[in-house]
Amino acid sequence: MTITVKFFASLREQVGKADTTLDSQTVSSVSDVWNMASGGQPMPANTLMAVNMDYVDATHSVTEGDEVAFVPPVTGG
Repeated sequence: MTITVKFFASLREQVGKADTTLDSQTVSSVSDVWNMASGGQPMPANTLMAVNMDYVDATHSVTEGDEVAFVPPVTGG
């Protein structure tokens, strides 16, 4: 199964890459994608996750060809 993974802003700096492609049969959820793509780093609290541009939670299932994005919480004023 091939999954495209994107990291934005400070998460990109944390994991050391803007994007990657996973080719694995062992990922079944967004949480699995994070663990594999980040090298096992802990996911920061309040990270926003999206699959194919729809916000989801970490338990959301992923399938062949999905794009998974991780975005740090955004604040403004």
